[in-house]
Amino acid sequence: MTQNTEVIVIGGGYAGVMAANRLTQRDDVTVTLINPRPTFVERIRLHQLVGDSHDAVVAYGEVLREGVRLVVDTVTRIDAARRTVGLATGADLRYDYLVYAVGSGSADPDVPGAAEFAHPIATLEDARRLRGVLDAAPASAAVTVVGGGPTGIETAAELAGEGRSVTLVCGEQLGPYLHPRGRRSVAARLAALGVTVLAGPRAAVTAVTRAAVRLGDGRELPSQVTIWAAGFSVPDLAARSGLTTDAAGRLLTDETLTSVDDVRIVAAGDSAAPSGQPLRMSCQAAMPLGARAADTVLSRIAGERPESLNEVFAGQCISLGRRAGIFQFAHKNDTALWLHLAGRPGAKLKEFVCKTTVKHLADEARKPGGYGRHRVSGGPARRQRLAGGADARAAAMASADRAADGGKGTNNE
Repeated sequence: MTQNTEVIVIGGGYAGVMAANRLTQRDDVTVTLINPRPTFVERIRLHQLVGDSHDAVVAYGEVLREGVRLVVDTVTRIDAARRTVGLATGADLRYDYLVYAVGSGSADPDVPGAAEFAHPIATLEDARRLRGVLDAAPASAAVTVVGGGPTGIETAAELAGEGRSVTLVCGEQLGPYLHPRGRRSVAARLAALGVTVLAGPRAAVTAVTRAAVRLGDGRELPSQVTIWAAGFSVPDLAARSGLTTDAAGRLLTDETLTSVDDVRIVAAGDSAAPSGQPLRMSCQAAMPLGARAADTVLSRIAGERPESLNEVFAGQCISLGRRAGIFQFAHKNDTALWLHLAGRPGAKLKEFVCKTTVKHLADEARKPGGYGRHRVSGGPARRQRLAGGADARAAAMASADRAADGGKGTNNE
């Protein structure tokens, strides 16, 4: 009689849903997805929710394979020794394998007043609260967006397109990832929308009050609504559960995404740190990581050696209001190229990417195992970058191997 394998996936975002769908390829695998909310969140559309042009949610019935058990709850602890997870409602669930895909949220700001008076935008709940704040504010209210990355740029452009008076405080640089040509294109579009962009050594926020933002050079900007889009952080679940993490709290894994502590735990998405060198936080990385994590689990169940991670990027999409955008092309190793697509074509490509992202998940739900982007060639470039840390990587893999040798092998051993 074939033994059934219980796999729990923590987190129902891009990585978690991809992993859960893909794990259903085997009839003897039972998959449980635990997520704190009952709907799938399109995080790449949260700026549209703030701008009241999209609700940024999709029913799980559209992206999650029938047969995957959805538990709407929050995991409060992982007991690797007992192979259980504890839920906020008090229940304990047992697993044979665990996929850790808890994602990321807003980084706790260390600027005085920011936690009290600035509004984050990293989660669905954050964005909905912010939408309510904006609805209650006069149309003439001064809005300050802090953060010069994609989230800050997209939010500033979306609100300026509504006719809001918006200042974007970038810190050192607008769009640090962008090639200089792409950056100039973004700056020109923001200027056309009426966004005031502040960047450079003196454009660092030093304090936030109820009605103003103070900068490092002493300037004080009137701000009736301040939006905090300066960085992301990961939940501390892994660290609280005694698992090894990197300095940012991501679960430390080898190149198969297996935890360095326990061969039964794999990680995917923003909360994974393969060989201590995590990929850029993005849905572009999350879905291939989810697929790789699932393949690692399936390989271990089958008694096979898991494949190593490939890292392939195409670039970065940024919305610039509802009529323009930019696609910054990149090398496979995620280094920006001079080439970019801007204006209306950039907006159309961004919308295509948003729709295609959901379609990839829906396709994997319909036909598990069909997704293949995580197998595109790209690993050699990553291996070259890891060469300087070869000793650390070897130690991580050896730790996982020791865990396997210690009696935590696959179910058919």
